[in-house]
Amino acid sequence: MDKYILAIETSCDETAASIIKNGTEIISNVVSSQIESHKRFGGVVPEIASRHHVEQMTIVIEEALAQAGVEPSDLAAVAVTEGPGLVGALLIGINAAKAFAFAHSLPLIPVHHIAGHIYANALLQPMEFPLLALVVSGGHTELVYMKEHGSFELIGETRDDAAGEAYDKVARVLNLPYPGGPHIDRLAHEAEEAVPFPRVWLEEGSYDFSFSGLKSAVINYKHNMNQRGEEIIPSHVAKGFQDSVVEVLTTKTLRAAREYNVKQVIAAGGVSANKGLRTALERTFAAEGIPFYVPPLKLCTDNAAMIGAAGFYMYEAGVQGNLKMNGKPGMELTSWT
Repeated sequence: MDKYILAIETSCDETAASIIKNGTEIISNVVSSQIESHKRFGGVVPEIASRHHVEQMTIVIEEALAQAGVEPSDLAAVAVTEGPGLVGALLIGINAAKAFAFAHSLPLIPVHHIAGHIYANALLQPMEFPLLALVVSGGHTELVYMKEHGSFELIGETRDDAAGEAYDKVARVLNLPYPGGPHIDRLAHEAEEAVPFPRVWLEEGSYDFSFSGLKSAVINYKHNMNQRGEEIIPSHVAKGFQDSVVEVLTTKTLRAAREYNVKQVIAAGGVSANKGLRTALERTFAAEGIPFYVPPLKLCTDNAAMIGAAGFYMYEAGVQGNLKMNGKPGMELTSWT
């Protein structure tokens, strides 16, 4: 019998609801973005994000159900992002999910946001284990080893700025609009030359990441050029910065894939929409002979379909939350198996 999951995502600045069938099929996926509201501030303002979620939450849930042609009585469960994220934003989605689940006597599934990003790949093709997931987003840069569904071993993480955070900060240095990642990616592809910025590898054998030094190198480069009265070519800076980020991410992911002898490598998170990174990973793993997958752009950024995919496998494993659920802004990724 088919199982339908209503999924809700409000961890940051997208209000989203989705209906997922059997963990692999998107029946509807509604996202209300707040980018225009936050653009003038150069980043997400938590209070504004929460207010927008309050305004849009009921609307996107109703739209997701209507587009799917599904009634509450057809649902098996309600899945919602429990964390990490902005606590005020998380609470809007969690309380909406609790109210809906209580009103319709449905199980409540608490989903980790990063697990959602990883499981976006399950909406495209079967996940083959063991696998390695490279998670790259505004707040996270992680390498996660999975030996089976619901098993997460964090083998590498960022020690300071996440990749997406570094992109946004460098974009501000170059006076580019928010969000900065797409603009740097575009400029990098237009450039024929690159400013030679350092690659940060950390200790030998480490799978951790650090991008704050690279960000500082870009800032110092701009200051030195200004002091000398020399022209800064933004595209050359963008290409040099992106080349450094992509090389480090790709090299460490390949080394981990070899060491852990994985059957599949997947990318996840908002920065996996970056064309330069996608291309480098695709070429690297094609040459290595390891299957590599990355979701389409609409499933890389925050959405509820990914929460529904992870929620389905949690539901099948018997994992449930309760009406005492609360937002967990610093929630760690832990296994549910």
